[in-house]
Amino acid sequence: MSKRPKRSSEHHITDCIYMSSEEGEYFHKATAADGSVCGAYIFTEPDQNVEIYINYLNVPCENGGLVVVVDGWELNGEFFPSREDHPRPMRTRLTELCGQKKIKKVFVSSQNVALIQYRMPARGSSFSFYVRFIKNPNPCNILFQTDDVYTLRNYGRKSNCSLSTLFPATVTVAALDVGLVPVAGPNSGSRRASTIELETGIVHKCQTRGLEDYVQIGGSPGLDNNNLMVADTVCGLASKPGKHPNVIACDTTTVRLVSSGEYDNSITVYLRQLDEQDINGFMDVVCLPDEVQK
Repeated sequence: MSKRPKRSSEHHITDCIYMSSEEGEYFHKATAADGSVCGAYIFTEPDQNVEIYINYLNVPCENGGLVVVVDGWELNGEFFPSREDHPRPMRTRLTELCGQKKIKKVFVSSQNVALIQYRMPARGSSFSFYVRFIKNPNPCNILFQTDDVYTLRNYGRKSNCSLSTLFPATVTVAALDVGLVPVAGPNSGSRRASTIELETGIVHKCQTRGLEDYVQIGGSPGLDNNNLMVADTVCGLASKPGKHPNVIACDTTTVRLVSSGEYDNSITVYLRQLDEQDINGFMDVVCLPDEVQK
């Protein structure tokens, strides 16, 4: 795990779309009268959440000035995690702030990404906030920035958990345990013992079979996986990697674990950014730009 920066780290937000994976103080001051909507996109390790403390706010409400703390990321009207996958309703994920005051509240994200959006039409408007990363013992929705291997779990809960990357990628299933091992309970001991040795291998097209526990692998042109173009849905018990990775040629690649709460589900996947050989070969999903589709 990467070392955390010192608490004295200061970051001046100068770009309208600003991305950072560092703790510390963040500051922005409007040097011109500009009503554009901008954002500071914060991300950290998969097993961490983002804690945000607003230190200072001087953004007049009268002319439309606004700062919004978002639990997740928003881009072009689409959210990660999606409305269906996030544990909180959308109205509680957005906190709007304006005026000149100190905010005596700590905002904690539900996943490893958070966003500070702002619109500052008045020249000289400013705000500052402090970012700290805290441990998340049960990560569900995760946004990746680089190639990596990760295990997505439901921890025995009814949930939809997504692992997404903001680049076209190949998805290789390294190990799978979905829809077979019952959640631990007073009467589940014998069922777990008999089930755990039954290795089915990777079962495909599980969603179309009417099963309630499965993994969707696919891509979408934006953040919202409600627009997911699905290459395959898999389930079963497999300790060996799949023979053929799914090649997803979309701006966002997603592995989505759908769980009924009846089973302890997990999937380990390797996501790798597409290279030239992948692009010249067979692709399971291709997301075309809007202008091409019209």
